Amino acid sequence: MGAKKDPKASSKTPAKTPKKKEGGGGKAKKKKWSKGKARDKLNNLVLFDKGTYDKLYKEVPSYKLITPSIVSERLKVRGSLARRALIELEDKGLIRKVVSHRSQMIYTRVTKETEEDEKKE
Repeated sequence: MGAKKDPKASSKTPAKTPKKKEGGGGKAKKKKWSKGKARDKLNNLVLFDKGTYDKLYKEVPSYKLITPSIVSERLKVRGSLARRALIELEDKGLIRKVVSHRSQMIYTRVTKETEEDEKKE
């Protein structure tokens, strides 16, 4: 009789290895909370300087759609200052109010047609 062969060596299944735990368990890394997206601080003007005031009278009346938020964004001024500026432009007849809602005013440029309509009235 020949020597017996080791049954573990000839078996098709490999020797058992300890399985790694995936997922659960207390040793998983904790999720770190993100700080969120940081927005750049707007450094808008509180009062008009000479250059910005001239730009207001030169450029804003030529815009097709004029709102306080558009003026605030393009001229880099505060929203409250933009509102006051648009009221001033309207009083001088450089722009025309289209819609007046309590929270948002919409203006447009004055065209020849609107000037003629105002003269007739």
